[in-house]
Amino acid sequence: MTNDRTPERNRDDIYALPLDSLTAFAFDEKVARVFPDMIERSVPGYASIIAMTGVLADRYAQPNTRCYDLGCSWGASTQAMRRHLDGRDCTIVAVDNSPAMIEQCRRALAAEPHATPVELIEGDLTAIPFENASVVVLNFTLQFVPLAERAPLLQRIAQAMRPGGVLILSEKICFEDPHLQQLNSELHHAFKRGNGYSDLEISQKRTAIENVLVPETIATHQQRLRDAGFTSVDVWFQCFNFASLVALR
Repeated sequence: MTNDRTPERNRDDIYALPLDSLTAFAFDEKVARVFPDMIERSVPGYASIIAMTGVLADRYAQPNTRCYDLGCSWGASTQAMRRHLDGRDCTIVAVDNSPAMIEQCRRALAAEPHATPVELIEGDLTAIPFENASVVVLNFTLQFVPLAERAPLLQRIAQAMRPGGVLILSEKICFEDPHLQQLNSELHHAFKRGNGYSDLEISQKRTAIENVLVPETIATHQQRLRDAGFTSVDVWFQCFNFASLVALR
């Protein structure tokens, strides 16, 4: 049975018609309304990454600590984590700077009650304090943080993390080799076409999100994580130009 509080899942048609002018992509009400459909049809392996976020939380979440979902959107990672945290006395802190996303997350959490408490914060994740963390999730979030603010953010997370904690970092990536960059971009576009996006939608979305989402190489992410204080860093998932890393404290 569907709870009447469950947010309606709408199909992403934001870029389906020709637009006279394209504004920069933003996580506004229009995007929040269709976000689950948008990300599932745009990011290969998204469902697997979310499911394994819960499995990793099960392995690394320590009793009486805080688990952070940074850039929580509708709270998919939050939901995945709290399904695995029974009896640990953990609190999940879900953060997003979009009021529309926070509202959708609040409704989604209410539709699936759970004993693990969730603290929702509408705010800038580069400014909020972190403390007593054992799991921190950045699923497709760091790519929207200004480049100069990425290292300080990861350093603050590492400093607040308990020994034995884990950071899960999922990102769109780029490649130093121009042939691999072209290949993986074309494969990603083929993936989106296979999920029903037209060439017009792909082109308009790419233009709108350019310079808003700034990808980096896997090597750049790995080095930054090590510099921040994480001792073991590895890629556990990659499909085309999307990857997910684990970093252990």
